[in-house]
Amino acid sequence: MQVLVRDNNVDQALRVLKKKLQREGIFREMRMREAFEKPSVKKAREKAEAVSRQRKNARKQMQREGLLPAPKKKTTR
Repeated sequence: MQVLVRDNNVDQALRVLKKKLQREGIFREMRMREAFEKPSVKKAREKAEAVSRQRKNARKQMQREGLLPAPKKKTTR
């Protein structure tokens, strides 16, 4: 992973790096590796994640097909 520092603006480069790490899931993985996770717990967690991913994909597909209303857009005040 590479982040360019422009005009000696390290703060902005750090923000960009954190955003990239967040998108890649590095922070989540680091948190998961801090402590040992029993194989049975890991299996249950991965299965739950797969189910939620499947539900989300099915919900998006139904919205695309017009069977469900599109999510409400957030309004800024």
